[in-house]
Amino acid sequence: MQEDFLHYVWQHQYFDKAALCTEQGDEVVVLRPGYRNSDAGPDFLNARLMLGDVEWNGAVEIHLRASDWHRHQHQTDRKYDQVVLHVVFTADQPVRRTDGTIVPVLALAPRIAPSLLAAYEALMSGPAPEVLPCAGALPAVPELTRLMMVERVLMERVAEKADAILELHEQAGHDWESTAWLALAAGFGFKKNTDALTQLAQALPLPVLRRHRHDLRQTEALLFGQAGLLPVASESPDDYCRDLRREYDFLAHKYSLVGQALPAHAWNFLRLRPANFPTVRLAQLAALLHAQPRLFQPLHDAPDVAALEKLLLLPLSTYWQTHYRPGVPAAAKVAGLGRSSAQLLIVNVVMPLRVAHAKSIDNPAGVEAAVELLNQLPREQNRVLAPYEALQFRHRTAADSQGLLALHRGYCQPRRCLHCAIGSRILQRNLPANSTR
Repeated sequence: MQEDFLHYVWQHQYFDKAALCTEQGDEVVVLRPGYRNSDAGPDFLNARLMLGDVEWNGAVEIHLRASDWHRHQHQTDRKYDQVVLHVVFTADQPVRRTDGTIVPVLALAPRIAPSLLAAYEALMSGPAPEVLPCAGALPAVPELTRLMMVERVLMERVAEKADAILELHEQAGHDWESTAWLALAAGFGFKKNTDALTQLAQALPLPVLRRHRHDLRQTEALLFGQAGLLPVASESPDDYCRDLRREYDFLAHKYSLVGQALPAHAWNFLRLRPANFPTVRLAQLAALLHAQPRLFQPLHDAPDVAALEKLLLLPLSTYWQTHYRPGVPAAAKVAGLGRSSAQLLIVNVVMPLRVAHAKSIDNPAGVEAAVELLNQLPREQNRVLAPYEALQFRHRTAADSQGLLALHRGYCQPRRCLHCAIGSRILQRNLPANSTR
């Protein structure tokens, strides 16, 4: 058992309250269980309790064993002097505040329904499932509960992504154009090279790229040179790479970029299909920078997914249509950014960018419109989501995909069943009638 279970039981008052009394013999009436404290100090604050004939307002601390009070050194911490009731599973010893007064203890072990405890242990202690711990009990959970939980965690995931963009915005001096550049560059890393592309974007100022975006050769020279992926001119494998290197050396000297290029080993080619090589992604990014005088406004103003795809799906330069790596000809024509990759950029860059901007100007309608982009995109297909489909979770659009991914990573995988509406519904079904408020 984890302490979180007792927090859950106390918060929802899921225990037998008949003849409720402390270990010291005082009758207990819970008028208000208090509010969960996310900061340092007792677990619940502002509780209202009747202990005997006296009404108390204060904090409630929760432990599996009463002796945990001493193990956590609460007897020497004045923050815990406000505790008016110590709620435990097992009362194995009396505890005191810093002034030596005894803290009333309430033991819940004999008051929690065995069926509730068994349901909890089945969720938390059973063999590790492929997907979610509650798979066996899921048929008894109404579809509405599932839908509401997936929608809730979708918005949690959206908020998390938007908060990351807002951090970038602060780092970029509150400039949305630079924020869009940093976010888009990281997005083009597609996980395997996200860190390297983030470093590249930070090492290659956007104003420099803007100044030369009209010339695709110069844009490629800046990106590939600063990425550390161009051999020195004397070792270049072909004329194009030699020209790019000479162009980069000139521009690097002009803009004081010398010595700031990434090492070639920063890039990951291993276990990637050639179409996903970082060299190809850089060529795709160069094509976008060349085509768009600005980044933020087009990404923000595009009316729908079709317009965004049109903005992102661009042909590569002639050289990169026939090469995956410098000097290594491809066996077949190299395509530009694919539709599935463009859709991932919409999910992971464009939508969060729009949400972050809307939040920054207090525009709830803008947040809603940005999230609506996900409903215009097809669902994702991967090994994480497939089992959820098998368990009859709704999975029609990218909004469903993102919600299910958030459910898996934030709740099912770490077994945070007590914080999940689905897990809570399963536990509620195992409560006797006298255990609810």
